[in-house]
Amino acid sequence: MQSSAERIARIAGHLYPPSSQMEETSLLRRSGCRAKGGTPGFKVAILGAAGGIGQPLAMLMKMNPLVSVLHLYDVVNTPGVTADLSHMNTGAVVRGFLGQAQLDDALTGMDLVIIPAGVPRKPGMTRDDLFNINAGIVRTLCEGVTRRCPNAIVNLISNPVNSTVPIAAEVFKKAGTYNPRKLLGVTTLDVVRANTFVAEVLGLEPRDVNVPVVGGHAGVTILPLLSQANPPSSFTREEVTYLTNRIQNGGTEVVEAKAGTGSATLSMAYAAAQFADACLRGLRGDAGIVECSYVASQVTELPFFASRVRLGRGGVEEILPLGPLNEYERYPLLKTFLLTCQYVYWQIINWDIHMSLTMNHLSCINTLNFRSNASMILKLTK
Repeated sequence: MQSSAERIARIAGHLYPPSSQMEETSLLRRSGCRAKGGTPGFKVAILGAAGGIGQPLAMLMKMNPLVSVLHLYDVVNTPGVTADLSHMNTGAVVRGFLGQAQLDDALTGMDLVIIPAGVPRKPGMTRDDLFNINAGIVRTLCEGVTRRCPNAIVNLISNPVNSTVPIAAEVFKKAGTYNPRKLLGVTTLDVVRANTFVAEVLGLEPRDVNVPVVGGHAGVTILPLLSQANPPSSFTREEVTYLTNRIQNGGTEVVEAKAGTGSATLSMAYAAAQFADACLRGLRGDAGIVECSYVASQVTELPFFASRVRLGRGGVEEILPLGPLNEYERYPLLKTFLLTCQYVYWQIINWDIHMSLTMNHLSCINTLNFRSNASMILKLTK
């Protein structure tokens, strides 16, 4: 029987894990890292857990019965967030990790890694500004994944998702751990907004509405397929224009409403938790789990594209076809295709991450006969 001191050390161990060799030294070992009476589940890490998205997301994941171990990593404030969440009477055991020295410990043995880390968008800030900061953060965190949990499913939230997902893919390729089925850009907020705004127009309960959203996760690259909404509905051209514009500019709507104090953090956390739950149910072996996500894809000639995917034990089990598009949707899809090519690859070319990114990601531009433009871009950035 454990002594009183041993019991107290075991209960409190998750709040202050050793900075290294945690597997060997902690009384609360990862193999049995579960509160007394807890049920088996999955090990989940949130990287960026002390931020505006990370904190509410961490709370929602602490409430998820499929999570047995929840690791919270950030460069600041994780001890406080960890202590706060650890008081919730749910089964998941929470452990906090602070600073880059503890990144590997935070990631060891994880089944699912969720990455909301990075700076939020502020009024007047372009997605180019975001990319210049967040791409480096994503690279560092993904390098940690390659070292300590290369088989984990990675849910990437850090914006701009259209660009950070290709960056993450190249990090994994360089390490020899890339599995396109397990790298998923989280675009669920676009679907959540589409469901909400369509429900408002139709006078329905939002949870009864499902609108697939394809393309990308930025501005006009976001394409809600209103013609495929469930329940089936007909919209006037004015309603289609209104809904499409509002869904595409939902992030800007929140940034402006918060007047410089933040971006879409609460709704993003809700959407991310919803998508993470779908991934966990897929890992459990549940059938028929379909969500939209920005993934490596052959649905179009773009190497990455957001569309409906079927999730399972291996991550993305199937990428579903776009389905029939109406006339209104076909032209924006082409526009999305062109803009994603130009926008994403211009950013990647201009950001030196000391990898052979450029020619890999210019393949899309070449496909579109933009060889002369690509050559010009390369000359400009040398």
